[in-house]
Amino acid sequence: LKQVFNKDKTFRPKRKFEPGTQRFELHKRAQASLNSGVDLKAAVQLPKGEDQNDWVAVHVVDFFNRINLIYGTICEFCTERTCPVMSGGPKYEYRWQDNLKYKKPTALPAPQYMNLLMDWIEMQINNENIFPTRVGKCEEE
Repeated sequence: LKQVFNKDKTFRPKRKFEPGTQRFELHKRAQASLNSGVDLKAAVQLPKGEDQNDWVAVHVVDFFNRINLIYGTICEFCTERTCPVMSGGPKYEYRWQDNLKYKKPTALPAPQYMNLLMDWIEMQINNENIFPTRVGKCEEE
């Protein structure tokens, strides 16, 4: 378990929402509905009066946190030797292209591909132009 939380591994700490913000309140509502065993289709529907971009952002960050946690538990078993290709079964091979270092789709071992992917997603989530964090404070009830 110690290796799962090693910062040098792919595992990353959860992105948190600042208490008192609208996104924090939406996150609490999303968590409550997802943890209650409710129909998922109903759980992800936009609550009345809420901003669709904020609602989607909350779910994207939550999904990233969950995937990151899941991957963190299996990454020690997927090495460059045991997972030399990033694939989705025998019919699909994923190749990395970022137009910076990898200008063309490039076959990579699964751990390297996942590290690049998780870094890229984290950069998107932390980009204030894509996911602004200062949407506004909620009024006290």
